[in-house]
Amino acid sequence: MLIAKNLTHRYTSGGRPLEVLTEIDLTIAPGEFVAVVGPSGSGKTTLLGLLAGLDLPTEGTVELDGVDLSALSEDGRARLRAAKVGFVFQSFQLLSTLTAHENVLLPLELLGDDRRHGEAAHQLLDRVGLGVRGHHYPTQLSGGEQQRVALARALANEPRFLFADEPTGNLDRANGAHVLELLERANRDTGATVVLVTHDPALTASAHRVVRLDDGRIASEERR
Repeated sequence: MLIAKNLTHRYTSGGRPLEVLTEIDLTIAPGEFVAVVGPSGSGKTTLLGLLAGLDLPTEGTVELDGVDLSALSEDGRARLRAAKVGFVFQSFQLLSTLTAHENVLLPLELLGDDRRHGEAAHQLLDRVGLGVRGHHYPTQLSGGEQQRVALARALANEPRFLFADEPTGNLDRANGAHVLELLERANRDTGATVVLVTHDPALTASAHRVVRLDDGRIASEERR
């Protein structure tokens, strides 16, 4: 279960507080596929980062699998993410000095030293259709290929919670459809809870529930 209560977040801009999210209450059930939509600047990416424990709210709480993220240290949140969370960034965030295989291998190595991890990383790249590109560096891959490597990396720890920020935003239609298929498969086959931010109508149409943000507040929720 993923539960946000009274979630409020402020930044300081030009010496003045800027409220990005205001009193968000949101409960996401295990295995749900939730799309967060809304205009630019409505707080979607900020909400995703707070739900995943990448940042802490100014006020309110986030409980991830029964754990209050605010009660954990930064290292504690990192350990929780390593064990239970996968995150796909809009800009991929692949390490340019590592090959595709090494990028996928990284979260597995953080979980412990195991000879099987190399084979697991190769299987993940196979799963996203890039088994033969494992030795390539990010600069040698197209945008669609980089996004698929990023998704393979996010799936490496078999996460219970998979978060994705505009996962098809930089992709053409064919690559976007491939990424959508992989997200749906993760949700269907492993039971992962998927929460994504998107402007893509195809992703929105696949979601079990669509949460619309407007000016930092939940404007509506629609179950499919």
